[in-house]
Amino acid sequence: MYLICESDNSEEYLLELNEINYSNPLIKSKVDELFNPSQSEIEKAEVAFEFVRDEISHSWDIQGKRVTCKASDVLTYKEGICYAKSHLLASLLRSQGIPTGFCYQRLMLFDTPEKGYCIHALNAVFFKALNKWQRLDARGNKKGIEAQFSIDKEKLAFTPQEKFDEKDYPIIYREPHPKTIAVLKEQTDVLEMYKYHLPESL
Repeated sequence: MYLICESDNSEEYLLELNEINYSNPLIKSKVDELFNPSQSEIEKAEVAFEFVRDEISHSWDIQGKRVTCKASDVLTYKEGICYAKSHLLASLLRSQGIPTGFCYQRLMLFDTPEKGYCIHALNAVFFKALNKWQRLDARGNKKGIEAQFSIDKEKLAFTPQEKFDEKDYPIIYREPHPKTIAVLKEQTDVLEMYKYHLPESL
């Protein structure tokens, strides 16, 4: 997958945003727990990725109701859809000076085109030691989904199927896409949101 940076300035992939609020005391506490000065950027990325993937539940998988958006809220309630989980991973990594952006895929919402489509969020991380961006998907694994941390070949949760009009968007965004933020702010029931209100394209 050939990725295209929205900005050539890596500093813009480190900014603190409303949703990427790494100065929040809860985020700071988790940062202190997860990271130490002896870790390399790759080690930090792997630790953060596995924490968000495994310890933060995907709302649909647990049939939760709460809509989370800010990284601190995702951490507090330990749940969120892919958009929210990507906010938390970006927050943890940006706090360590590791450039982290947002990538998207258009996927079937369930198992057939007739059931609709959705935009799925994941992250892209820039590793200075490797001089490259790498996509990571901390959505959360379950039967049929086996995303892993990798600095070589991508091991993502989903592989878009072009024959079903699924696709990868190549842009690495500096900020979460406005369409994803809007739906999180407008909806109060995550299951209703997931089934009926997720954006179908960017």
